[in-house]
Amino acid sequence: MSVDRSRLPVPGHDRAFRFPHVERTTLESGLRVWTVERRDVPVLALLLVVPTGSVDDPPDRPGLASLTADLLDEGSGDRTAVDMHDALARIGAQFDTEASCDATLVTLVTLSRFRDEGLRLAADIVFRPRLGLADFERVRELRRNRLAQLRDVPGAVAERVFAEQVFGAHTYGHLPVGTETALAAVTLDEVQAFHRAQYRLDHTVLIAVGDASASDVVASVRAAFDGVPCASALAGREPGASMKVPPAARRLVTVHRPGAPQSELRIGRVAASRHTPDYYALTVLNTVLGGQFVSRINLNLREDKGYTYGARSSFDFRRQPGPFVVQASVQTDATADAVREVFRELDDIGSTRPASERELVLARAALTRGYPRNFETAEQVARAIAQLALYGLPDDYFDSFVDRVRAVRIDEVTDAARRYLPAAGMLAIVVGDCDRIVAPLEGLGFAQVAMATAE
Repeated sequence: MSVDRSRLPVPGHDRAFRFPHVERTTLESGLRVWTVERRDVPVLALLLVVPTGSVDDPPDRPGLASLTADLLDEGSGDRTAVDMHDALARIGAQFDTEASCDATLVTLVTLSRFRDEGLRLAADIVFRPRLGLADFERVRELRRNRLAQLRDVPGAVAERVFAEQVFGAHTYGHLPVGTETALAAVTLDEVQAFHRAQYRLDHTVLIAVGDASASDVVASVRAAFDGVPCASALAGREPGASMKVPPAARRLVTVHRPGAPQSELRIGRVAASRHTPDYYALTVLNTVLGGQFVSRINLNLREDKGYTYGARSSFDFRRQPGPFVVQASVQTDATADAVREVFRELDDIGSTRPASERELVLARAALTRGYPRNFETAEQVARAIAQLALYGLPDDYFDSFVDRVRAVRIDEVTDAARRYLPAAGMLAIVVGDCDRIVAPLEGLGFAQVAMATAE
């Protein structure tokens, strides 16, 4: 058999993908248990989805949800943090907590033969934490030190200022990590009260993926979570500030970093929630604009102009409308030119230079080729199911993703760009040497120009 090495091989047909069936059970306590049986390796991935995040932080306590999540594994009952992590190590468990804007996820991956012990540890960690004073003060101090360090990280400063400026008083207007001022003021009583109000069996989903049947998992969950306090309804939440209405013109906010050789850019606006019917069109739009190496913004700023090592964009789809943002770190003397080019790309794709058929083909391929690789491990499948639970996505969401991306047309991408990326409300955050960058930036015709601090 001869092989013609002068031509690239022709890609084969994509294999059909089917997401595994999810067994759903609701216990008397209200705890929902969603399971997928996979017998390929003797591992069980447990993921608890608690739909509370920084969006639930009180207005004067940004960071409370994240701090509470950080304290979960600091001991339970008579067990200290060391005891708890010794117990996790004895069953070879990988453990992690993460608090985002909309949810707190607790992950525990262990060998399936330690299913019962893993579930008991998960129940203790999430629903019966000690939340002791010494642990609280130590973790809080570590966080305050970390926040102080982040004042010197341009990317972190840009992220914080962007959230504040885009969302204002809305609870999306601060990062989950919170602020130094709030951390200095928060008390252990507030952490304990937050945990009692938000960590409830009746609004938690426990996802188990791996080497165990649904009935075995449910039986183990019943035993492990027996005695955890539960209630029939959540305590009422105070209504938060409404989403900030974007102003009618482009804005510029700068943060001064004397002598900075580069400028950190964040350009974007409030865009769409995870429930938008335009999700697929927006996903393709972002891939063309800045979602891959060969996207327009990266090719322009990196390959053509040489302003940066890389630039990218993303939609952050949340329960409420989240942001679209372009981010890059560019040479100081090219800051204004880079900002101008980003705005040009944002304007063009919805007007004079819509996505081409070739760009659409590349974007579809980037999103669909290799799609099944996103679900290779038990933990990956558990995290995918968490998206179904958190955002109420339909059961066929993952099965239909590829076909729905392939069905997106050029006119739908153009329409999405016009509606979600208009000039009105677009905001540019620039962290850099203001003595060198402000005058050229002001020449770009921003309607509003302001300065922020790095604190």
